[in-house]
Parts: sequence; C-alpha cells; structure tokens
Amino acid sequence: MRHQPIYLDTTEDTSRFLTSLTGVDQLALDTEGASFHRFIDRIYLLQLSTRDRTAVIDPLPIGAPDELGALIEDPRVEVVFHDADYDLRLLHQDYGWQTRNIFDTRVAAQLLGIRAFGLAALLERYFGVKLDKKHQRADWSMRPLPPDMLEYAAQDTMHLLGLRDRLAEELKRASRWEWASEEFRLLEQTRWEDDTESTAFLRMKGARDLNRRELAVLRELVNWRNDVARRADRATFRVIGNEPLLDLARSKPTTREALASVKGMPRGLLDRAASDIVGAIQRGVELPDSELPRFPKAARWERDPDFDARVSALRTVRDAAATRLDMDPGVLCSRDRLEAVARRNPATSDDLRDVPELRQWQVDVLGRDFLEALAPHRRVAHKPI
Repeated sequence: MRHQPIYLDTTEDTSRFLTSLTGVDQLALDTEGASFHRFIDRIYLLQLSTRDRTAVIDPLPIGAPDELGALIEDPRVEVVFHDADYDLRLLHQDYGWQTRNIFDTRVAAQLLGIRAFGLAALLERYFGVKLDKKHQRADWSMRPLPPDMLEYAAQDTMHLLGLRDRLAEELKRASRWEWASEEFRLLEQTRWEDDTESTAFLRMKGARDLNRRELAVLRELVNWRNDVARRADRATFRVIGNEPLLDLARSKPTTREALASVKGMPRGLLDRAASDIVGAIQRGVELPDSELPRFPKAARWERDPDFDARVSALRTVRDAAATRLDMDPGVLCSRDRLEAVARRNPATSDDLRDVPELRQWQVDVLGRDFLEALAPHRRVAHKPI
C-alpha cells in the first residue's frame, strides 16, 4: 500500500521515529551511496519502510542512527533488501552493523527462474508500478536533495515488503523456500573488505596484456590518479579513465605534447598536471628490473587431462536440470562451482557435501546426477602442487 514518505534529518526526529518502530518484525531497507561520483563510497541516505510507514533518513547531519542498528541486528526482525550485497557492505563499513535475518528479493526472484530480476522489473511485474529511472546515477552526496530525488529514493523500499510476500509465497509453492533460506543465511556473513590499493591495478581490465615494465608504469599512474581523486573526493574515472592510463603505460610519453595525443586525455587535467603525469611515467620507467610488478601465481594443478571432460559432463547435467526447473543455468550452479566439483571428483554424497563452494540445496537438487555423470571419470582427485 502506498503511503506518504517522511524525510528525517535531525537526531530528535529520527530517534522518535525509530523508537516508534519497536515491536516490528519486518523492515524493508535500502541505502544510497555515491560511488559514481565520490572517491570513497559511504551511506548518504537510508530508506526504510514498514507495512504502513516509509522514511528517508539523512545520516550526514546526524551520524549513525543507533536505533536502526539495533533493529536490523535483532534476529527477530526480518530485514528485506533488494540485491543486499552492497547495502550490507556499506552498513558494515560505515556503522559496523551486521544484519542477522535477511530476505533478498533479487535472490528470491533468481531462484524462482525470473530472468528480469531488477527491482523496477519486479515491481512492474507484480504491482504494475513503473519506477522512474532518471535518478539511477544521481549524486546522493549533494545537499539539499530536491523533492523528486527524495521521492525516487523512497520508492526503493515502499513496495518491498509486498514484493517479499509475493516472492515468498511462490518460493514455498515451488518447494524452493529452503534454497532461499540457505542463501539468505550466507548473506548474513557479508562484510566490507578493503580492496588492497597496492595491487588493485593488477585487476584493471587490460592489465594482463601489458609487460612487466608497462605494469610498473601503470602502477605509478594509478597511484597518482588515486591521490588526485582522494584529495578531490571524486570517483577515479572522473579524474581520468582506465583506457587512457593503459595507453600511457604502453606509449610512455615524456612531453606534454605527447600526452595530449593520447585519446581520452582531459584537457583540463593536461593543463594542471602534465608534469605530474610525466613524473609518474618516469618513475615506472626507471624502476629496477628486480622490483618490477608481476601477477601472483595461480594455484598450479597436477596435469589432469580428464578435467575438461568432467566439467563438460557436469555442465550437461546442470543444463538439463536448469531446463527442467526453468532456471538460469548460472543461478542453478555457476561455472566456478562446476569446476570445484570436477576438481574434487567426489565419489559419494558425503564427498560432494565436502565441496565448500556448493550449497546444500545444490547438492540436494544436483548431487545424484552429478555423481552419476562423474562415475565414468572416477580417479584420484588432483591437488595443487
């Protein structure tokens, strides 16, 4: 049911509202960050709904609303998210909160075989509600926020409890409630993990095409860009994109004129920081050979000529089951989980349950057929050297 959202930006009003929620057993929650705009993402808005009330809380002037933390950490309160992963990471990073009882409408929809599982698609499917997407990449760190942005934010939780009810009903009817419950319990373990800045450049798309000297230059350029972005509190791509940095690492220009010829080089940045960019390139060029970066070695496996055949056999089983269950094959069992099973090459149900990457519900659904498919390929499991 639609109701008028309220906007809370004082400690007193927020505390009064949250205290009034004592006794609720379900709560819909969403957060708004600004990773598209800011160097360090954080929570800029909190949206929450009960069955009859919706509030948008501005944490910037009030800090962490402790009463909300107590609610979402109470195992008696089911907290409903859509695509909970990033919300949970932000809540943990900013406030140290760990949600104890989760329902994720995205996960539920995927387990039901729904292919269009974005929130807008689900709300239109179940309620005929069409969300305006114009603020999808809005800067939620700006203040004051105009009324239409606040209204947009409130929409993210206003219908979420109703959506939860519909999906829960379908999960139970399809005998997939236990599948979802297992996934939700695993989500409770989601924590913020700091990306190691010193090695983040190695994960940049295209970095593996560079030689070690070019990687050294790329590292210096990424460190320089991070420093600029951090000081300005801007998303790194708003300073300069990854593609120009890769081009700089390959071409290693030494003059302002050469920098200007690189596609995607912002004119303003060139005017302000040409000497800094050249300096970063030079540091990478002059780095001793013994200190050049390299990609970490992946785990080496004993030569196993039958591995691909086992993966193929498992994939055939998975795909047939996905068709039967009307599910996306990757949701039913992803490629990396198929490979984990193929490496272990289990002979019994207990062996299969010992594969840490597999969920129990996947063992229940696929286990017998997996073991039968692997039977012709039975051999001692291979281990890393």
